[in-house]
This record gives sequence, structure tokens and C-alpha cells, in this order.
Amino acid sequence: MGYRMLGRLHTAVLRPAPGQGTVEYVALILLVAIVLTGVVAATRKTSIGGGEIGETIVAKLKAALESVQ
Repeated sequence: MGYRMLGRLHTAVLRPAPGQGTVEYVALILLVAIVLTGVVAATRKTSIGGGEIGETIVAKLKAALESVQ
């Protein structure tokens, strides 16, 4: 009986704000975009890649988006 009451109290006090999950997913997507931008910018004018990494990333993203539609 006491556990049930404590569970309800815990849920009432620590309830996440509505839409918080969406904000976290958007932040995660932005973080991935920033990392990919950094990788492309760092390898653009080096012997690692002459821009092929950026082209590959864009092609893969376009293919993934087209497969969803």
C-alpha cells in the first residue's frame, strides 16, 4: 500500500514537461549535423578527401530521405 502511494507521489513530482522529448531529439539531430559539418570542413582540403566525404554524406542522406517517402 505504501509503495503505491510513493509511486504516485514520485510520478506527480517528477513528471517531465510535455514536449521535452521532442526538444531532446531536435538537439540530438542538431548535434549530429554539427559533427558531420565539422568532419566535412576538416577533410575538405586535406589528403584525406577532396570533398568526396561531403558528397557521400549528401548522397546517403538523400537516398535515406527518398526511401522514407
